Amino acid sequence: MSRIGKLPITIPSGVKVAIDAGGVRLEGPKGKLQAGVPEGVSVTVDGNLMRVERANENRKVRALHGLTRKLIANMAQGVSVGFSRVLDINGVGYRAEVKGQEIHMTLGYSHPVVFPLPQGVSAAVERQIIITLSGADRQMLGETAAKIRMLRPPEPYKGKGIKYREEFIKRKAGKAVGSAGGK
Repeated sequence: MSRIGKLPITIPSGVKVAIDAGGVRLEGPKGKLQAGVPEGVSVTVDGNLMRVERANENRKVRALHGLTRKLIANMAQGVSVGFSRVLDINGVGYRAEVKGQEIHMTLGYSHPVVFPLPQGVSAAVERQIIITLSGADRQMLGETAAKIRMLRPPEPYKGKGIKYREEFIKRKAGKAVGSAGGK
């Protein structure tokens, strides 16, 4: 039995759950999310607990059991509390600002970079170098953060670029001047 799949999901207060043939829909203060349930996996609601069970011990069904449970648990947390991701911008002259549903960034290129935010993701910029993304859908939030990071990934010599707050950039030593023997 899957260790993650057998754990019950606690439904937070203020979250409505609807289960039908198409999958699971959750609605809460932060938004609405829905996910499909794969064949061989079933979801049942019992009070304020949701359980994910599998029909058989087929290899594919066993693989999807824990995944389905975790996706539904993330949806429940997302519609009640939400998720956030923090990005840091390092570099001289590098900065960002939010204008509506777009992030305008200066990242050392000859032109400003405009990143449109997808539906359901909001951004806030603090001190022009800290971008905080927030939203209910954890997958969409992670993809958006990765796309913003790809605009200028951190380089290993001076650490310039966009990095996740918890990310550690392993620094490399630059050219050693005068250490090479020769002429």
